[in-house]
Amino acid sequence: MPMTAAHTARLLITCADRPGIVQAVSSFLYHHGANIISLDQYATEEQGGTYFMRVEFALDRLQEVRDVLTRSFGDTVAAQYQMSWQLTLVGDIKKVGILVSKYDHALLELLWRWSRGLLPCEITQVVSNHEDLRDAVERFGVPYHVVKVTKENKVEAEAEIHELMAGNDVLVLARYMQILSSEFVEKWSYRVINIHHSFLPAFVGADPYRQAYEKGVKLIGATAHYVTADLDQGPIIEQAVERVSHRYTVEDLRELGEDVERNVLTRAVRWHLEDRVIVHDNKTIVFD
Repeated sequence: MPMTAAHTARLLITCADRPGIVQAVSSFLYHHGANIISLDQYATEEQGGTYFMRVEFALDRLQEVRDVLTRSFGDTVAAQYQMSWQLTLVGDIKKVGILVSKYDHALLELLWRWSRGLLPCEITQVVSNHEDLRDAVERFGVPYHVVKVTKENKVEAEAEIHELMAGNDVLVLARYMQILSSEFVEKWSYRVINIHHSFLPAFVGADPYRQAYEKGVKLIGATAHYVTADLDQGPIIEQAVERVSHRYTVEDLRELGEDVERNVLTRAVRWHLEDRVIVHDNKTIVFD
């Protein structure tokens, strides 16, 4: 973690668009001695739309003045513009829990990048419904728990997973082949990130790459999104595609597809950790 991280914070803002917002935010930070490092903004319309802003700033003694700064911003600027907002400190490392089944490509990419300091988080543990990946995970020094899930014990299994994951800031489904209940998802609203192939709604069910091969697809890809109660309908964070041809075998498609999945998921998780994503309705604003 860079030394400057202890003095750096991020501000995410959503509000109705109107003149003066940038000036109000900038003046507030200036009068509190902060230096703006970056400022990104987006409005849905030229006039009268919804406004989004991400500001990263540095401030000496940030930990000491955090509460005062937060309260002051809420009482003045945020109240004036009726903002939905959050202030986070870069030095407050987010905790990540991972759920996985048997496919290891997305999981190992996250663990490898985290072990190299390329993901700004603490991976606290991995929960799986299978024993298969225990050795691979524990080599990274991360606890591994198995919670079997069946139709008969789904409620109890999800309660155990929720308890194991308590204290995490975000959960990542690194090819976790179980459908989470709406009750579970509600407890982790917009804090669960999933990855899947981008063939949906085509080729649902088992072995989508073989189905794609048999249909002669020319593009394959992956989608990372927040999990909602509507299956695979949550706000999309990141997507990517690769062109393929008739020369690709099923295994070629699967290998390339898994490569796309791991990269798309990693970007989505990193952007979430870096407070680059704002959810609005069923869409995301991603300041990448």
